[in-house]
Amino acid sequence: MSLYSVEHKITKPTITHTITNKNTFCVLTMQLIIPINPILTLLVLLLVGLKIYNALRILIWQPFVLTRRFKKQGISGPKYRFLYGNLMEINKMKTESQLSVLDRISHDIFPRIFPHYQQWMSLYGETFLYWDGTEPRLCISDPELVKHVLSSKSGFFVRANIRPEFLKLVGSKGLVFLQGADWVRHRRILNPAFSIDRLKVMTKVVVDCTLRMLDEWSEDITEKLMMKKEMDRDFHRLTADIIATAAFGSSYDQGIEVFRTQKELIECCVISLTNVFIPGTHYLPTPLNFRIWKLDTKMKNSIKKIVDSRLQSKSDYGDDLLGIMLKSRLSIEEIIDECKSFFFAGYENNSNLLTWTTMLLSLHQDWQEKLREEVFKECGKDKTPDSDTFSKLKLMNMVFMESLRLYGPVPFITREASKDVTLGHLEIPKGTTLIFPLLKMHSDKDIWGSDADKFNPLRFQNGVSKAAKHPNALVSFSIGPRACIGQNFAMIEAKTVLTMILQRFRLSLSCEYKHAPVDHITILPLYGLPLVLEPLED
Repeated sequence: MSLYSVEHKITKPTITHTITNKNTFCVLTMQLIIPINPILTLLVLLLVGLKIYNALRILIWQPFVLTRRFKKQGISGPKYRFLYGNLMEINKMKTESQLSVLDRISHDIFPRIFPHYQQWMSLYGETFLYWDGTEPRLCISDPELVKHVLSSKSGFFVRANIRPEFLKLVGSKGLVFLQGADWVRHRRILNPAFSIDRLKVMTKVVVDCTLRMLDEWSEDITEKLMMKKEMDRDFHRLTADIIATAAFGSSYDQGIEVFRTQKELIECCVISLTNVFIPGTHYLPTPLNFRIWKLDTKMKNSIKKIVDSRLQSKSDYGDDLLGIMLKSRLSIEEIIDECKSFFFAGYENNSNLLTWTTMLLSLHQDWQEKLREEVFKECGKDKTPDSDTFSKLKLMNMVFMESLRLYGPVPFITREASKDVTLGHLEIPKGTTLIFPLLKMHSDKDIWGSDADKFNPLRFQNGVSKAAKHPNALVSFSIGPRACIGQNFAMIEAKTVLTMILQRFRLSLSCEYKHAPVDHITILPLYGLPLVLEPLED
């Protein structure tokens, strides 16, 4: 037999075997595909069914059950509307309300800023249920219940869930929205930045920044020895300069991009509040989302430059707020978010406090003169105020407390029930957001007396705890463990700026001023605050 014949005999069955294996594989594959298709179909149908079930539970069943549960407790409210809740009613009433302008001497601003709360309280009582989209909200203005929630350390009342736009504004990993052990860790790290010794140092920074502003004002004085200033704008610039310098060792010029970006983000947040929030929609490439993403990136980069500048310039990082954070074990992401929080609170809230206080003193000239006399007595006409001066300014402190009561920068505080919990006589279901309307609580005649809508600083002459029928009636800086960490700095800053202004100028309202407070995350004058400043005679 030839070699070729042997090879031929060996090769042939191999080819046949290969072909047989391929055919067998195809048959087996087809046999497997047939039973797999119904299984995949069943899984997909099951998944879709669960999604539909969850959607119906959130959109229909949960509102129905919670409404009945609260109704049994005697609590009612406006009717839930599918998907939108009461948002359309809120938007309509707020839009109509913003068309009005109040009388200058009227300090009853709650009905203008929150007309929906005012209407619902008159219909359903001061404790009522309403719906922000599909989110249940229980409005409570009883100071005893508010005190119980804000002072609680049980963990049953946590910071309410917030829209993603707001997290871009102030940071999700900052002190404002952290919970539990992370919050405790951050608070412990940041407390030294607001110690008495640090506040004394920051007072000098406030004085220097204020002097720069006053020097600029002096250059604008006309031959008539009077000038008109847009105080809201100037105070925003001043407080931005102060927080940038005192807390971050930079300046207004270095932090200007952060402030501008936050201003634009505030506008985005105000727009988003008028829309129903659907989870996941903040990932969609909409024009508003594109704008928010761009602003967020811009703000992070601006803060990162300030942080990098400190890292390169100082080996020990310094002992201000930024230096303390850099020395700690906070990550760069945590530091950036804390910077967002303090930049925002440091200039937005503080500038609003100064704006409304100067408005009140321009309107009530008698109190302006009382404060000026006190300043001259305790500080002199030319002496620069220091930390030892402020404890002597009793009348000024009363005026600021009254300003916080009537025009507090923060319009409401929210908390969320982390589990089914009893609050006083109320049974609060898990997931319910509690709304504490501070403007209503601070103007309630049952708590503050018949002159609750009047400017009367003397109500605080015996201290905050005795100014009203309830010792915790004033909660502008919140109370309890999560009270504002920077409240002492805010008051020192405000007293320093006001003292230095009263030493030099007499304030009066411009005829162009329109009294129209509005809620843009904080309470601010819709049309600004134009004042006429007259230099005092030497």
